[in-house]
Amino acid sequence: QVQLVESGGGLVQAGGSLRLSCAASGIIFSNNDVDWYRQAPGKQRELVTKITSAGSTIYADSVKGRFTISRDNGKNTVHLQMNSLKPEDSGVYYCHLIRNYFNYWGQGTQVTVSS
Repeated sequence: QVQLVESGGGLVQAGGSLRLSCAASGIIFSNNDVDWYRQAPGKQRELVTKITSAGSTIYADSVKGRFTISRDNGKNTVHLQMNSLKPEDSGVYYCHLIRNYFNYWGQGTQVTVSS
């Protein structure tokens, strides 16, 4: 059974940094594309960044140059380093992947950036 567990969220002032982690069980991250999504209150869930099984990365324009996704194959974990945080980065951040046409989501971790 695939399980994704996020951690690392919290409250930070604008300009600060946070590092989110997504740990997986039941699946090997290095064999799959892994995404981070976020959802702010009253808004749709949006794609923040993706790392492919080949190691390529893509970022939403709003986070380019500030966020970095990486994968630790030894720990079967994906990280999201978030720097220069802005209040508009606030929301619940979810780890996600698709395997055999099924969507797997973590429970989410709250990020709040105060101005």
